[in-house]
Amino acid sequence: MKVSTILDQIDLGAIALPEFQRGYVWNRDQVRAFVHSLYRRYPVGTLLVWVTRRGNARERGAGQDGHETVHLLLDGQQRITTLYGIVRGRPPRFFEGDPKAFTGLYFDLEDETFEFYAPLKMRDNPLWVSVTELMQRDVGDVIVRLTSVPEFQPRLNQYVQRLTRLLGIKDIDLHIEEVTGEDKTVEVVVEIFNRLNSGGTKLTAADLALARVCAAWPEARQQMRERLEKWRRAGFSFRLEWFARCVNAVVAGAAKFDRLVEEKLDEVPEGIVRTERAVDALLNLLSSRLGVDHDRVLPSHYALAVLARYLALRDGHLPDHHEQGKLLYWYLQAGLRGRYAGSTETTLARDLQILEQGSGAVDPLVAQLEREYGDLRLRPDDFRGYSLGARLYPLLYAMARAGQARDWCSGLALSYTLLGKLSGLQVHHIFPKKLLYERGYSQSEANAIANYAFLTQDCNLRLGTRPPEEYLEEVARRFPGALESQWVPMERELWRVERYRDFLAARRELLAQAANEFLAGLLRGGVPAEPVGTPALERAVAVVPGSVDGEEEERALLDCAEWVCAQGLPEGELLYELADPETGEPLAILDLAWPAGLQEGLSQPVALLLDEPVETIEAANRAGYRCFTSVEEFQEYVRREILALEPADV
Repeated sequence: MKVSTILDQIDLGAIALPEFQRGYVWNRDQVRAFVHSLYRRYPVGTLLVWVTRRGNARERGAGQDGHETVHLLLDGQQRITTLYGIVRGRPPRFFEGDPKAFTGLYFDLEDETFEFYAPLKMRDNPLWVSVTELMQRDVGDVIVRLTSVPEFQPRLNQYVQRLTRLLGIKDIDLHIEEVTGEDKTVEVVVEIFNRLNSGGTKLTAADLALARVCAAWPEARQQMRERLEKWRRAGFSFRLEWFARCVNAVVAGAAKFDRLVEEKLDEVPEGIVRTERAVDALLNLLSSRLGVDHDRVLPSHYALAVLARYLALRDGHLPDHHEQGKLLYWYLQAGLRGRYAGSTETTLARDLQILEQGSGAVDPLVAQLEREYGDLRLRPDDFRGYSLGARLYPLLYAMARAGQARDWCSGLALSYTLLGKLSGLQVHHIFPKKLLYERGYSQSEANAIANYAFLTQDCNLRLGTRPPEEYLEEVARRFPGALESQWVPMERELWRVERYRDFLAARRELLAQAANEFLAGLLRGGVPAEPVGTPALERAVAVVPGSVDGEEEERALLDCAEWVCAQGLPEGELLYELADPETGEPLAILDLAWPAGLQEGLSQPVALLLDEPVETIEAANRAGYRCFTSVEEFQEYVRREILALEPADV
């Protein structure tokens, strides 16, 4: 079937996606390579569609074209979505993903190469042609521009041939194979899909369970997304797969989805409501008792599934503050130990089973942690980690909010300073990174957990990059006890940059002692029950999109940052807060950013955004950033356009 016909069928709703398909995941490198293959008429593979009766499967993008059947793409979503986006200039109806991946593709008539729009290189250059504009307007406009430049006349025929070849992509025939028959159920088709994608990302058990749930209750996915959007507005970004795990835990009391899809499908609608209430209660508890007010300081996502089941066994009621303290103790310890970082399903199953055996009490969960990890007390060396993704970081934040930590510019307790503009808590490097780099300290040393304090944004900006021996003395004089409240060693000699490593060692001792006292207080119910923050779902939160999702993503960002420095280029800023230049209001958190460009004053601001929502990318684009969604794509940009390396040099 011709490409143009396939796109028409999508417009009619005759070709759509099965609901179990993930969204669009290609990056710009993949888009560019695919279009290059089409232009050269290289083979680009066969499409596979599932021909089924409407209603047999939940689908995205299907319309009512008068036919009883619908063609659901099993293999070819990325290719067809790319073609649709480039030819139509917009995503198809079934699209879920980042449209920036395929918008702004240009073709060089001279070299016959494809690149995404770069103003300095392409502006006012007729040899660079927008692929989408060509597909929509034909070759006439381009030819008019070319004929107005005398130097292009000798090669005009060749340029026209290349334009015609590019435009002819719409007439390429793509072979389509069909999966048909009454025996092709959702389960069979998902198995076929996974076999086809054996080299890529397979559908998970949660994906399959959602497909089964949606077949029985088509509104399920939308109902879940509405809850996820509510929590996102409150500052907590969760994935659909996580919510499915929580629903499964609440309804079936299990980690695997077998019982849910085989016995309890009719309980899912009510289960979503019960899960919502449980998660609401847990987020409010974490926010009010520990000050955990956004997902970047959430110790563990999957441990919430266990606690949701705990509440389900109690008809959604939270116990008294002593039992709450134990819950919070277990939750923090689960995050500290990375309890669900490995075999998530196996560990979830074990913990959920412990709840059942222990009549829903939290004490057996704590006992299980002690059996598995031994002594749960923290030691100074545990605070040797670095960066915002370290497991100790959420605990440190909770200690600052729920303890007596005070701001260094006002002397007020941090639990009472989050009311006005510029009052949100920020990480403050006690020894400024710039000062440490100038003295030869490494990036990991500069970002050590033991170098972190928490201050209001206003205070963080005021202290700036002042030497610690200068400003710490001033804070100690103006607000006695404020430094001690954030576990700063008071030996003045340690505040000098040449004693930085000794400072870290001394502060690790203080942090370990304070953390153990804090955790022990929770366990015995000694931490006061008075709220230290507003419940999460009662706060008016200006949602700032963007975050680093887990240690693997953070490691990729740090490795990339080190690679850039190794090229002799300026260091990027991890988790850079993009703010409105006029109001100072935060707009987005950029994973890794160069606000002044990689060549300061010569190139535009750049950001590396891994697995970020569209809102983050759009905010960065509006601020003039050139955004990259993969490390490989970003490094290629650095080599080609910043370092100007030829292929042989790469």
